[in-house]
Amino acid sequence: MTYTVEFSPSARKIFKKLPQDLQDRIQPKIDALATEPRPSGVKKLKGEENTYRIRVGNYRVVYEIEDDVLLVTVIRVGGRGEVYKDES
Repeated sequence: MTYTVEFSPSARKIFKKLPQDLQDRIQPKIDALATEPRPSGVKKLKGEENTYRIRVGNYRVVYEIEDDVLLVTVIRVGGRGEVYKDES
């Protein structure tokens, strides 16, 4: 089963603002979520239904998995200190 990987508009905007070398490190990890949405080292976020995060160095990719429609949606990308803060 292959999942479709999408970015939320805000996550896409933040990702595009990252330096190119960092994008080049993070993008393969995001692409790999299509074949394995729960890779080794993934953490499920507490208090959330289907929200997970993966580490890429000091950066985190937070995403939601919808198994019924085979969809992975990247909702946040950022440094470890900022990615968990509320977006309010």
